[in-house]
Amino acid sequence: MTDTTLTPSIAASTALKWLRLWHGASIPEATDLDVLRRMLPETPYGKGVREIKAPMPLDISSFEGSLVRNPEDPTEWGIFYKEHATPERSRFTIAHELGHFILHRALQSIFECDNGGVTSGQFDGRHIEREANEFASNLLMPMDLLRRFLGDQRKVTLHLLSDIARTFEVSFEALCLRFIEATDQRAILIHWDQGFLKYQRPSRNARMTRAWVRQTESAQEPFAGTLAADASVVQCFDGVECSAAIWCAEEDAHMKLREFKHSYTDRDRVITLLLLEGAEPRDWDDSWKDEHVPDASDQFRATAQHPVR
Repeated sequence: MTDTTLTPSIAASTALKWLRLWHGASIPEATDLDVLRRMLPETPYGKGVREIKAPMPLDISSFEGSLVRNPEDPTEWGIFYKEHATPERSRFTIAHELGHFILHRALQSIFECDNGGVTSGQFDGRHIEREANEFASNLLMPMDLLRRFLGDQRKVTLHLLSDIARTFEVSFEALCLRFIEATDQRAILIHWDQGFLKYQRPSRNARMTRAWVRQTESAQEPFAGTLAADASVVQCFDGVECSAAIWCAEEDAHMKLREFKHSYTDRDRVITLLLLEGAEPRDWDDSWKDEHVPDASDQFRATAQHPVR
């Protein structure tokens, strides 16, 4: 990074403070990226830069976004994003490129980001992509606002998460992943692609109690008797109660969970959210602390759709 003491979360938090001071009482709930872009050259994060040009669309295969320094004027930078991306996707990409500007521009003059970088940089070894994603997630979905919008987390439904995603102008899946980071509940988010498990993301308290979705085969399909396995149920935003042991083998027989389901328009992708009853952390087993679980920014999806109800 440009400054080894500057983390993505600190950079995003500082940028949000500047935006809140700039807007005053009229600050919008969705982060104003255009104001931030114009503001940055006048801040410590924009030292030596005169201008960041307004983002422009590009129609190039496999292209998601880029940050480029003008070769004829090193004080000028520009941002490009995928032309036909959804508004939510474009916002995340622009926030991602602003993350590169703040954190990494001393390292190189051109940042070219493909889908792999902007959606799952943490898995491909490109640490600067992971950092830019983390910055974008913190910037677009501030934790203090998210927790205020969530209110009583025992009453969380997909209706509420969808509404918050619209408020922040981010994708539904990105918001759900951010919820997993924010919640103090035992929660697990699952993504099914073409009928098979793509990933599962447990919350911190779920990991502490060893609550994981059991995998019985390498290409895991939804378990019989669950909403995820029922093709006749396309959406279930209010959730249904079932035995936690159906999903998590180590759960006691009396433990319950609430299962929610969202299917995307083509039904090839399904999101499952599991909210489990509370349980005491297993103090004798702290191996969960060593397990890496990517955050919301790591799995932001290219389609960036809101739920269709």
